[in-house]
Amino acid sequence: MNPAPSSSDSSLTPTRESLAAISCSVSCLRRSGRVIAWFSCGAASAVATKLAIEKYGTVEIYYTDTGSEHEDNPRFLADCEKWFGQKINVLKSDKFADIWEVFEKSRFLSSPYGAPCTGAMKKDPANGIWKVGDVEIFGYTSDEQHRVERWQANNNERIIECPLIDRHLDKGDCLGMLDRAGIKLPDMYALGFRNNNCRGCVKAQSIDYWKRTRLHFPDVFERMAKLEREFNHAINRVTVKGERVKVFLDEIPPGEPTGADPKISCGLFCMSESDSFSKP
Repeated sequence: MNPAPSSSDSSLTPTRESLAAISCSVSCLRRSGRVIAWFSCGAASAVATKLAIEKYGTVEIYYTDTGSEHEDNPRFLADCEKWFGQKINVLKSDKFADIWEVFEKSRFLSSPYGAPCTGAMKKDPANGIWKVGDVEIFGYTSDEQHRVERWQANNNERIIECPLIDRHLDKGDCLGMLDRAGIKLPDMYALGFRNNNCRGCVKAQSIDYWKRTRLHFPDVFERMAKLEREFNHAINRVTVKGERVKVFLDEIPPGEPTGADPKISCGLFCMSESDSFSKP
């Protein structure tokens, strides 16, 4: 089995020469004239979409609905539609109703290479929209430049733009811009979650994240804990005497979270990144 490459693996870090080649190849791609913004109901993607509209005028905006996100998301989506002055098109899987159905049918939760829900609920519906030559707008922030470069090196047939990186905007900037626009932030942020992902994201390897989930969404926590035991797979690992040890959700001690959530990426971009990694 090949080990999963780390973010510091030099083989995944583009050189100055390779980045120049990427820039040339991207600039030489024939553009279709269509601009697609991938809206995730998060602050960063909302601001990136708004900036794309200011640049291009008409933009096709798409949101992939996993059926498992917070019930406040439709409100935030409607508020953003008014801010954008354009409709947000909602995509859904034609095979799965929600992430739970994906887990139960695949008998799989997550691995170092990603999670099945991302591909089934986000990537597959989106692949039915994208065509060669489309310009794609992603909400990646100024601290994620390295991820964009790595992804583009492995997907040089795609034309992507990240307006937040171009303008050196981070997550805090995006939250402030939405506040100044009079748009109430998604409820997941108010509950202390770093990202507005699905409730009970299997990519979140953090005891504090799952304590927060247990506090606010006990039914989600219990359902995920049962799946962990059924599949004999623990989402979380902790270091004990220099070794990584499994911690099942039903083993997490009582108490409220004391730390911040990890940074969790879940979307088309991170799925394509994991596709570029060597797998066992």
